[in-house]
Amino acid sequence: MDSVSRRTLMVGAIGVAGAAVAGPLLAGCTPQASADTPDGPGTTAPSSGTPSETATPTPTPTGDPRPRWPLTGELLDDPADAERAVVAVKVPDNKGEHPQVGIEDADIVFVELDGYPAALLQSGTRLVPVFHSRYAGDVGPVRSIRPVDIPLLSPVNAIIGNTGAAGWTLKYFKKNAKGLDYTKTYMATKGTGSYSIDGGRVRTINGQKYYDRAVLCHPRQLAKQSKIKTTPQVLYFPFATGDEKPSTEVSGKAAKTVSVPWKKGDTYNMGYSYSEKQGRYLRSTPWGKHVLKDGTRVSTDNVLVIQAKQHFAHHEPFHDVTGKKGTFYYFHGGRYVKGTWSKAKDVDSLFVFTLDDGTPLRMAPGKTFVELPQVKTKIGIKA
Repeated sequence: MDSVSRRTLMVGAIGVAGAAVAGPLLAGCTPQASADTPDGPGTTAPSSGTPSETATPTPTPTGDPRPRWPLTGELLDDPADAERAVVAVKVPDNKGEHPQVGIEDADIVFVELDGYPAALLQSGTRLVPVFHSRYAGDVGPVRSIRPVDIPLLSPVNAIIGNTGAAGWTLKYFKKNAKGLDYTKTYMATKGTGSYSIDGGRVRTINGQKYYDRAVLCHPRQLAKQSKIKTTPQVLYFPFATGDEKPSTEVSGKAAKTVSVPWKKGDTYNMGYSYSEKQGRYLRSTPWGKHVLKDGTRVSTDNVLVIQAKQHFAHHEPFHDVTGKKGTFYYFHGGRYVKGTWSKAKDVDSLFVFTLDDGTPLRMAPGKTFVELPQVKTKIGIKA
């Protein structure tokens, strides 16, 4: 079985040791249909071509010769440490799929539209933690890929830990995700140690076992299964380096709490509250504090809100970011700045951020949560 639909996801006779799937399809995975164009906006294939098999030097920012981790902007002692693959993992984020594992070790966490049917009151978010400076031991639960992953992950040629995708999505990835490795799914890597099953999260419903909340990914092992070894050549975000200061320190306004709505009427809010003690933002979900399986409260150095149009095509969710522009908010250290983001049509292009005063955004090095809510949502900010 070369490709596995997300609708055959972990149902039936998998077994805790990871035997093959042999059961009925998993229900409840199809979002609303849409009359939007089938290919979505900005489907230009990345120009980087076939992923490289050779490690490349760690990028260095202009004006500062010291090497830095590409996804966090933090100083790097030994450039050789960064000569390894970027590993992203698809993690569900609805209430019934918590608690999660491993996302606190990510360099970047993208918060995307999930894609479940709004009619079932399930439509929410899906996370994509991205690992490079550190590989978490376990990450999960693991679910399927979405089209929006392509423009977000193509700039770093990521390997994506996932459990498959719908047939149309697999064709879409084959056409547009030239620099990503999305083929190393749970089923495609059996016996390699890239994934495992958390037996305590296997569900039995009407005598049928469901593994949709039980799959764990092991990034270090998954990275070994791919030919992608390329270190990103540029910093993913415009981090402040050398004598530069983060924009929030230069012209920021107070922002002790942040609220990011994901549903109509500015509801279903993801929240961030700044902790003076920790010097970080603590994350909350619509149902309470965001806490991992081991009891760790999820936190982040940076919160970046990119407002972009959302739509569905072929029953799949899209965030329209390629060849587009819109409003962004950047939060750090209890302060925020606002401006305009843009991204070229090529999926492997980087976001460009310009403040309202016309100057370029400078972000503090560290971990970043990226929220991608609808364009007209009202971002709640309290000083």
